[in-house]
Amino acid sequence: MSPGRFVPACGKPMGFDMNYEIALAEPADAQGIASMSERLIEYGLPLSWDVPRVVRHMRRRDSIVIKAVGRDSGRDADALLGFAIMNFQQDAAHLSLLAVEPDCRRRKIGRGLLAWLEETAVTAGTFFISLEVRTRNTAAQHFYRTLGYDEMDRVVGYYSGIEDAVLFARDLRVYTTENFD
Repeated sequence: MSPGRFVPACGKPMGFDMNYEIALAEPADAQGIASMSERLIEYGLPLSWDVPRVVRHMRRRDSIVIKAVGRDSGRDADALLGFAIMNFQQDAAHLSLLAVEPDCRRRKIGRGLLAWLEETAVTAGTFFISLEVRTRNTAAQHFYRTLGYDEMDRVVGYYSGIEDAVLFARDLRVYTTENFD
């Protein structure tokens, strides 16, 4: 894969605005991933995704932990710009976490991470992906809707009884050109 370009499962190429690479995360990345999760996803909640949990998911056969690394905003060439964690079951997958550094957003890194995971799911014969988003995270809700994810339900108190969740899902066999602009 060339940096900044990915062909999603639908076969339509998407161009990206910056140089970065998506790769499998390694245990050495766990601290950065856990820190990003705490700052960008779990803020205001009890910490759930600590370093040992991230490493466990890296080692599990039914999980994939990926990272986007690259140079941006004065960072080193191998700086962690974003990450995602997905768990696979027999016929479905669950996106546990996806985060991109705030100053790197709107540069299609999140789309690239998600497209990488969707392609992996399709290759594995898994076509249904689910995820949860905090109700206050309207930007993430818009992001997933734009990419073809449908709001399925809301769960009161999902996040440690503190905040509700919006549940999203996507059937990757259903494709509309509106999902990729």
